[in-house]
Amino acid sequence: MKIELFSPILIPFLTAIFLLFAWGRIRLQRVVSVTGAAALLVSSLVLLLTVHGDGIQAGQVGNWPAPFGITVVADIFSAMMVNLTGVIGLSVVFYSLSNIDREREHYGYHPLMHVLMMGVNGAFLTGDIFNMYVWFEVMLIASFVLMELGNEKAQLEGAIKYVTLNLMSSAFFLTAVGILYGVVGTLNLADLAVRFRSEVDCPMVRTVAVLFFLAFGIKAAVFPLFFWLPASYHTPPAPVSAIFAGLLTKVGVYALIRVFTLLFIQDPVLTHVLILAAAGFTMATGVLGAVSQNEFRRILSFHIVSQIGYMIMGLGLATPLGMAGSVFYIFHHVIVKTNLFLVSGAASKLGKSYDLKKLGGLYGRYPWLAALFLIPALSLAGVPPLSGFWAKLLLIKAGLEAGRYTIVGVALVVGLMTLYSMTKIWNEAFWKPGKDVASPPGPSISRAALALTVLPMAGLALTTLAIGIDAEILLNLAAGAADQLMDSSLYVQAVLGGGQ
Repeated sequence: MKIELFSPILIPFLTAIFLLFAWGRIRLQRVVSVTGAAALLVSSLVLLLTVHGDGIQAGQVGNWPAPFGITVVADIFSAMMVNLTGVIGLSVVFYSLSNIDREREHYGYHPLMHVLMMGVNGAFLTGDIFNMYVWFEVMLIASFVLMELGNEKAQLEGAIKYVTLNLMSSAFFLTAVGILYGVVGTLNLADLAVRFRSEVDCPMVRTVAVLFFLAFGIKAAVFPLFFWLPASYHTPPAPVSAIFAGLLTKVGVYALIRVFTLLFIQDPVLTHVLILAAAGFTMATGVLGAVSQNEFRRILSFHIVSQIGYMIMGLGLATPLGMAGSVFYIFHHVIVKTNLFLVSGAASKLGKSYDLKKLGGLYGRYPWLAALFLIPALSLAGVPPLSGFWAKLLLIKAGLEAGRYTIVGVALVVGLMTLYSMTKIWNEAFWKPGKDVASPPGPSISRAALALTVLPMAGLALTTLAIGIDAEILLNLAAGAADQLMDSSLYVQAVLGGGQ
C-alpha cells in the first residue's frame, strides 16, 4: 500500500474516530483536532512532492487490479487540491478554537469537520466515478449537520435550501452513473476513458455528459444553478462558512474538470462551448449579486459564484494555458476566499454585526484587521502583484490566444466590479466612522483568543502575498497539472498500466 496516497483519507478518518472517543472532553477534542489537521497538512505536502517528483500515483484497495477494484489516484491537480484541504483545514480548525461556542463543540463540531475533510479528499483522490458519488455524500452529510448545528432559525432556513438543491444534484449524479454503467459497463475513470474512444457516436454519452454537468454544476454553483449558495453560506458560524466557501464548491469544480478532460472530450462544440457560456453568465450574475448586497458574508457568497466562472473559463477554453489558468485560479481563490470569510467573522465579533450599515470604524480601532482584509480583498479583485492578478492574467491571455474575446471582455469587466464591491465593504465596515465613536468598545476577546483568531488569517494572507511575489512555483505546478489533464493517456497508463 502506498501510504502517502491513502493517508489524506485515513488521517481525518482516524482523527474523527479519536474525537468521538473524546466526546464531551472539549480540551482533549481541541488538541486532537488541531493535531489531526496538522498531520493532514504534512501528509498532503508529502503526496504533492511525491506526485511532482515521481509522476501520477495509483493504488488499488485490497490489491484488486483495476478496473475491478477500488482505485485511488493522485495526479498533480488532485494532489494540489488535497494540499489545499490540508491548508484550509488547519487554518479553520485553529481559528475555531476561539470562534466556535462550546455548545457546538459539545455536539460534535470537531469530528464533523474531519469527516468533511475526509469526504473532500476522497472525492479528489478516487479513481472511480461511483466512489466519487460516495465521497460526495460523505462530504455532504457532514456539511448538512455543520450547516444546521446550533438550531438557529437562519441556519435552519439556509440548511433547508442547501439540502434540497444538493439532494437534487445527488439524484442527477446517481442517475448519470447508472446510465453510464448501462452504456459502457464500467465505472473506473481510466477504463471509461479508454472505452469512450470507441463510443464517440453514442447519443447516450452526450446525455450522460449533460447530466454530469447539471450534477456538478449545482455543487459548483454554476449559473443558473447557484441560488442556493448565497441563501445558505452566510447562516452558519464563520469557521463553517469559511471551510464551505474554500472547499465545497471547489469539489464540484474539480469534478467538472476531471470528467470533461478525461471522459467527455468527443464533442467539444456541445460540452466546452456550453461550459464557456456558463462561465460568462456565472461571472456576471455573481458579481451583480455581490454589488447589490449590504451584508458582509452575503457579498462574499455571491463572489464565490462569480469566481467559479473564472475557474471553469479555462476548462471551456480547452487549451493548455487555459487549463493552467483554471488550476492556478482555484488554488489562489481557495486561500483568498477562506481568509475573507475568517476576516468577516472577526469583524462581526469586534463590530457586533455582519450588516455593513451597522459596522464602521474598524480601521481606526483595529488596523491589523483592516490590513488582513485588504490583502485578500485586493487579490480577489486581481490587483497586482497579488495572486489574483496572475490567475486572471493567465486566463485573459488564454482567452485572447483562443480568440474568445467575449469571455475575455466579461472577465475584465467583472474584475472591475469585484474591486468596486470590495471597496464597498472597505468604506462601510472599515473606513467610515463607527456609530459609537465617543466610547469605542474594548476588545471582546482575550489576548489568547485574539492570537488564535489572527494567526490563521495572517498565515493565509502571507500565503497570498508569497504566491503573488514569487508566482513561478505555483505557475510551474499549474502548468504540470494542465499537461496531465490535457493528455489523458498519462492518467490511463498510471491506473491500468502500459498495456492499455
